[in-house]
Amino acid sequence: MKKAKSKKILLLALPFAASAVLLTVIQPPFDLAPLAWVALVPFILACSSRVSGRRLFVAAYLVGLVYWLANLYWIVPITVIGWLIFCLYTAPLWPILALILRYCRSRKIPLFLAAAVLVVGTERMQGLFLGGFFWRFLGHSQYRSITIIQIADIFGAGGVSFLVAMVNGLVAELIIAARQRKLFKISNFAKAAVVLVLLAAAGVYGRWRISQQPACVKAGPVVGAVQSNVPQSVKRTFESGQQIFDALMPDSKAAADAGAQLIVWPETMVQAWLSPQILALLPQAHPTQVLHNALRSHAKDTAYVLVGAYGGAGHLEDDSTINLVRKYNSAFLYNDRGEQDHRQYDKIHLVPFGEVLPLRRKLSWFYEAMMKVKFIPYNFDYSLDYGTEYTIFEMPRPPQTAPEPNSGDTERVETEPNALAAMPEEPYRFAVMICYEDVVPKIARKFALDRRGRKRIDWLVNISNDGWFVRFGAGSKKVYPSTELAQHAAICAFRAVENRLAVVRSVNTGISCVIDSFGRIRDGFISGSLPQKAMSRTGMAGWFNDTIPIDNRVTFFSKYGQYPDFCCEACVIVFIIVWLFLRLFGSKKHGTRLSRRSNETYTRKS
Repeated sequence: MKKAKSKKILLLALPFAASAVLLTVIQPPFDLAPLAWVALVPFILACSSRVSGRRLFVAAYLVGLVYWLANLYWIVPITVIGWLIFCLYTAPLWPILALILRYCRSRKIPLFLAAAVLVVGTERMQGLFLGGFFWRFLGHSQYRSITIIQIADIFGAGGVSFLVAMVNGLVAELIIAARQRKLFKISNFAKAAVVLVLLAAAGVYGRWRISQQPACVKAGPVVGAVQSNVPQSVKRTFESGQQIFDALMPDSKAAADAGAQLIVWPETMVQAWLSPQILALLPQAHPTQVLHNALRSHAKDTAYVLVGAYGGAGHLEDDSTINLVRKYNSAFLYNDRGEQDHRQYDKIHLVPFGEVLPLRRKLSWFYEAMMKVKFIPYNFDYSLDYGTEYTIFEMPRPPQTAPEPNSGDTERVETEPNALAAMPEEPYRFAVMICYEDVVPKIARKFALDRRGRKRIDWLVNISNDGWFVRFGAGSKKVYPSTELAQHAAICAFRAVENRLAVVRSVNTGISCVIDSFGRIRDGFISGSLPQKAMSRTGMAGWFNDTIPIDNRVTFFSKYGQYPDFCCEACVIVFIIVWLFLRLFGSKKHGTRLSRRSNETYTRKS
């Protein structure tokens, strides 16, 4: 009996496994994006009302768990426990989706609509746990489909997922109708017409938004991005700060010599506490002061230099040691007068287990045990503090025209000959997203507009250390990048479209690039040493200079956010409540009817 049940579960798991494989290969770096439009069809077809709900739950959960464990393998070097907890949390979203789809099929709810709402809702539910993990959305697979993703400036990345899931639901619905020999019913033609009209509308809207480029996009300053290639095993020792700094400086100077007005370094590649309060406590001979003064000297009469380092607050103890009462992952700006800007950005959205230990004071015994078995990155309490301010940096707007791009880039923004001179002489304004902050839609939105709904920055910067997610071979000569690098860059493209803000990425081990306000990950640059193809810039050091496009449009998404996602999420929650209500109270009523019938039968027999 048990063998028969196990066999049925395994057979039921096959269509879920087929969808799992398809959902894997549609994302970067495989980029088989066209398959996304049918990737969920096996999943939906498996959710038949004829199948036992219990078997459906087990099959979907097991496959979902394997899917997440396999696709998030790159989290393991940071935190095994974080990887396990997150995968155990997201895996139930698969059976939840399966059971609700089964319910929709039993109630004849149109699958093209049900699939779209439920997929977006369950994707949004990934963001409920430990601050959110907005990764591997169905819509993210379409990052190269520039026309389609323009709807993200209204609906966000979830809007693209909605469109793709809707097509999946329609295909599944037509297959079911064909099996039942009901394919040519008028209702099926009507459903297909609705989906085709929405697809066409998305295409027309996308082409219209792209056609606005000459009128809405102007050339900004030349920005240089420096990419390091430092193994995390070297960086995490905190003993190679000067060596890492010395390796970055030649590329930074090359970017300055080539005309960069702003030079960006990756996250925490300056291994020093650069907050003014900490610097004031340190003697001039201290290694942190040496790095600070070297940055001042490098920036003076050269360019603005933005670096990732540590921020904090503390006080001097009687034994002359510094007691840090606040620790931040921060970004610091040095101006061309050789001064450190009084503003610093402290990272707001920290990575659980990677940067912050949840409930570390209440569960200190637990984390001490985790450190001993190396389930978390360090063998000490490395937990950082959350930043609170959405800092805006400024730099002056020079009068000269931006350099012309090279001929190797076919997707470069076309600008007026004197675009820079035509702009008002206000300072450029930009904001920094550190590490995974660029995958959280709310972070970029908060930076984009002021309280009056006006655009307050000209572009975004993303500094990251993706060195956690590459494997270095013997002697650190051969580098094996994980799928995280390409997926991180692809997701960042949606922040650019959602807010019509170009993004400059400077990332340890890659991918450093410029993403324009249409979501195009640019190939080519004005000058530099990295490969021309942006997505091939993995596991290497180098630099590039490029012109930043500045888009003056204010988007609906920037003003109102992920409202479609929240609506879909609310629908999923309502479905869950209704399903539980029917299971609990419906079964009791059903059981009461059975009891009455049994009693009546017994009475008649008597």
